[in-house]
Amino acid sequence: MSGSIPFGLIVGKAKGIDPRKAGSGNIGATNLGRLLGGRYFALVFVLDLLKGAGPTFAAGWAIGFRVSDWRVCLLWMTIAGVAVIGHVFSIFLKFKGGKGVATSAGVVLGVFPYFTYAAVAALLVFYIAFRATRYMSVGSMVGASSFPLVYVVIGMMERWPILGSLFPMLCFAVFFPLLLIYKHRTNIARLRAGTEPRYVSRAAC
Repeated sequence: MSGSIPFGLIVGKAKGIDPRKAGSGNIGATNLGRLLGGRYFALVFVLDLLKGAGPTFAAGWAIGFRVSDWRVCLLWMTIAGVAVIGHVFSIFLKFKGGKGVATSAGVVLGVFPYFTYAAVAALLVFYIAFRATRYMSVGSMVGASSFPLVYVVIGMMERWPILGSLFPMLCFAVFFPLLLIYKHRTNIARLRAGTEPRYVSRAAC
């Protein structure tokens, strides 16, 4: 339920703007940043991140951040997945929503310690790609694509049972970046056409 809260729309409406009818038409932090300025990008990003991290971290705390078998892992990943899917297909917006970048980031940060280190690495990759291109969409997709690879490498180094009791985590690590990239399909089309806007906040204009 918390994942479906459309913070971008709430913040936009509070400032007299419906982000669904302005800019890119998306309720995410990037569009709010373009419309209202960098501080509102940061506000919406953090709020969307927390609605993913909160329930995921709480679920992890309830099991002591230890996975005893694949059923426990599946339950944890289900809670994590509901937060992301709730954002992408919000029940408050007729199953429409954002692209899931910030909420997914919150979720993977909340799956401690299994996803946390890979999440930090993916956020670093996102930042580098974004700074290099000034395309938020490129940064998001490149960062998301790096996540499952880093997770597998770390899992092998730590000798985690990624094909055993942690198999639901591996499925999550692969599926949700694919969902994020799918939600960016219009951005991909604009990138190919050369019409994707580079990110410049209103405050910088």
